[in-house]
Amino acid sequence: MSLRLLITLGRKAPDVSDRTLVAAPPAAAWPFVYPLSVDLPPGSVTIEVPDLHEAFINHQAAGTRLVTTQATYLMLAWEDAIGDRDVVMTATADREALERHAPELLARSGLFGEVVIEEPGPSGTAPSPERPREAPAPAAAVRLLQAAVRADNPAERLALCVRALDEARTPAALVATASVCMEVNDLESAARDLDAAIEKAPDWAAAHFERGKLWLRLDDMERASQAFRAAASLMPRFASAWSNLGATLGELDRPAEALEAFTKALACDPASAQTHNNIGVVSRELGRLVESEAAFRRVLDLVPDLAFGYYNLGHTLFLQGRYQAALGAYAEGQKRDPERNPVQATRLAMCRLATGDARGALEELQRATSALPREYRQQLLADTQSIAWALLTHRPDLAGWQDVHDWLTREQAR
Repeated sequence: MSLRLLITLGRKAPDVSDRTLVAAPPAAAWPFVYPLSVDLPPGSVTIEVPDLHEAFINHQAAGTRLVTTQATYLMLAWEDAIGDRDVVMTATADREALERHAPELLARSGLFGEVVIEEPGPSGTAPSPERPREAPAPAAAVRLLQAAVRADNPAERLALCVRALDEARTPAALVATASVCMEVNDLESAARDLDAAIEKAPDWAAAHFERGKLWLRLDDMERASQAFRAAASLMPRFASAWSNLGATLGELDRPAEALEAFTKALACDPASAQTHNNIGVVSRELGRLVESEAAFRRVLDLVPDLAFGYYNLGHTLFLQGRYQAALGAYAEGQKRDPERNPVQATRLAMCRLATGDARGALEELQRATSALPREYRQQLLADTQSIAWALLTHRPDLAGWQDVHDWLTREQAR
């Protein structure tokens, strides 16, 4: 199904009827061109984009997707190219392709909050204004890279990228090839190509972002944080750069800095449940339990059936000593969790103990741990006993505590 979209670029465009219509480069070429640009005449301008969805198509394996094929990154790249101009982008796009490759655009999340989407008219196709002159065809290297991200086989994808590099060792071709090298676990070649891309284009956020992903694969959190910080500094409205920076800082045990990064990510995308969750976790680590609770409640506002949203809220409430409320949150999480996560089930048991229901706690512990592999079970029981001891320090007169403690001790001795 074809849609028509209206996207505001630059500053907020006024209602201007007399606009100059210009053609954008073919959307499929956008991920492989740096910098993105189009010749703009003076005054108010409309950039016409047929088949916008082609810019986002990528068949790479999950977790390795090239950042330049992501909708948020590409729209920010266009905004950087446009600057403070009165420009709108009007585009056609296939709904099914957007649902698969750019669902954030259809959901109008983050950057796309003000996108206008028109459904098809009675004829079944979206209306199209008078078309501008055609943009030049993409270069051979770009065409090869377009084919690469559409290939279903990673080996074929890599071969096409290598051919593209033979045509032109542009920063975009180097970054795309490095992404595919990461996909096939050739990390040495990925590093070589990304370093070459950064040398050619040191101010390109995408190159630093992909370098950060590679440092994560190499388990070098310090260098990953430096790369993501560079990407975020170069593209300050790119939420993913800030989120990845926050995650690496969290791994480096720098929670205050992580919270600052996540807060900047949230400013870019206020409706991101994942970012609210990250803020809740880091706030809890910093002992800011009221802020942590508020963040997790916002997560549940956005994703009401998220089991781990309830689990995280329950943990924060437990740390506040609000055991009955924590019990309710953990129980709601277990109801929504088809796997009945055993770690969270043992925490639910501790909530039952904290509210005076030692029998319920023992039943929950037995149900959660009976079928687990021995080594995992022993570790989980030891962790649970540590929580029970901590609970005793706050509630030394807690009824039934000794029964639960004795059961944990016996089970660990088996």
